[in-house]
Amino acid sequence: MRLHMGQVSLLRWVNNATITGWQPLWSYPSSCKISAFYCGAFSACTSAGTCACIDGFRPSDPDEWRLGQFVSGCSRVIPSDCEDGISTDSFVLLDNLQGLPANPQDTSEETSEDCEATCLSQCYCVAYSYDLSGCKIWYNVLLNLTFGNGTIHHTKISMRIGSHGKRRQGHIQHVMLVIGPIVVGLLIMLVIFWLYKISSRQTKVDGFLAVYTYTQLKRATRNFSDKLGEGGFGSVFKGTVAGPTDVAVKELKSFGHRDKQFRAEVQTLGLIQHTNLVRLFGFCSEGTRRLLVYEYMANGSLNSHLFSEGTSILSWNLRRRIAIGVGKGLSYLHEECRDCIIHCDIKPENILLDAEFCHKIADFGMAKLLGRDMSTALTTLRGTIGYLAPEWVYGQPITHKADVYSFGVVLLELISGRRATGNGNHRYFPLYAAAKVNEGDVLCLLDGRLRGDGNEKELDVACRVACWCIQDDEIHRPSMGQAVRMLEGAVDVELPPIPTSFQNIMDGGDSGTYSAEV
Repeated sequence: MRLHMGQVSLLRWVNNATITGWQPLWSYPSSCKISAFYCGAFSACTSAGTCACIDGFRPSDPDEWRLGQFVSGCSRVIPSDCEDGISTDSFVLLDNLQGLPANPQDTSEETSEDCEATCLSQCYCVAYSYDLSGCKIWYNVLLNLTFGNGTIHHTKISMRIGSHGKRRQGHIQHVMLVIGPIVVGLLIMLVIFWLYKISSRQTKVDGFLAVYTYTQLKRATRNFSDKLGEGGFGSVFKGTVAGPTDVAVKELKSFGHRDKQFRAEVQTLGLIQHTNLVRLFGFCSEGTRRLLVYEYMANGSLNSHLFSEGTSILSWNLRRRIAIGVGKGLSYLHEECRDCIIHCDIKPENILLDAEFCHKIADFGMAKLLGRDMSTALTTLRGTIGYLAPEWVYGQPITHKADVYSFGVVLLELISGRRATGNGNHRYFPLYAAAKVNEGDVLCLLDGRLRGDGNEKELDVACRVACWCIQDDEIHRPSMGQAVRMLEGAVDVELPPIPTSFQNIMDGGDSGTYSAEV
């Protein structure tokens, strides 16, 4: 005994020379005329009481059909081709039906063409009918189909079927519709990329730097239209190079020591990379033109935030991070590179801030490479008055400790937000600051705009480190590595003595920048 999809059957197992398998002895309902759904989906009841698939369909389970069980219905011979309302299917007319299939859905279409179009645009629509009563649509399956005979009036429905030819053609059209624009777009992008590579072709130098033509940099800066700043060295313009990457393009002025500064920048930044050193992307040396291409630092130089009105006020925590970061950059130059590199012009104007206020040392035009044995030393005056170590003035050999002195002055300016020179009643602010540090009154040195919002212990350490860095004799100054460890709190900082030669440094007059042979 078997109950299957609403039909009860009595089966017998047969195993002989001609047949092996289950054979039906009795079933109920025994005829499609007894049960409306006896024949299953897309199968119609014939006048003989048996089931037959409609045109374009075949039994879903032939074995069940051979046993006289038709409720599994029929399936399409050619699958429907419809996706997202786009279809290449067609319709075949069934005009010999007795009555309509079960569950029709009435729609508002007023013509047979509109009724067909509505069904075709809905992938789950399997048939439609249009007569005087209007448009009817069937979804998913057709059930309760009965073929009529010659003695009764026949009803008509249009049955959805797939088509090999149309399906293939439609598939090709669909693929071309999707792939075509992509292929065209890729070709256009390849052409643009090829043209761009030709127009912006660069030659790599030592695996680090790119050589640009003047025309490329003129195009990158839109004819040098967006000027970021100007100084004694030349002008800086904002530009965009391949990537796209925002860059700062420095065009050096034509003067006697321009080529020396140009070579110093290329030789120094072209060989090193550090998170606290501005990155040099490339350069242009074409005829008399000398240009340098750096990473773009959106927030400009430190001096604009310390000394200019209307700029954002740097918090104490940020000032301390800047001091430590600049110290690490100098420590890298002095102690970690193959050759000891002296920057020679550390000042707020040469400390740049990116969009996130990350800080980097810039402008290596006066930098000098020294051997690790310090067998060579500088005697050429270079730098900015107010940040120069005493040995520059006294004509003594210059070592990396000259950068330490400049760092100490910058650290005091970071703390106070005041220029070291020409500052109100204090002609040379570091002298005043050193005295206050020895008195234990460091809060009076903190930038008034911070309104006392700073860590007093960190402030005291920073002031002591600054005063150690500006000692007269370089022997008494810490290395940059030691200064960083002091600022980070890794080692204790003793109270420094007050230097005695500040006034002598100022005897040369107003602040200015020098790079001349002595």
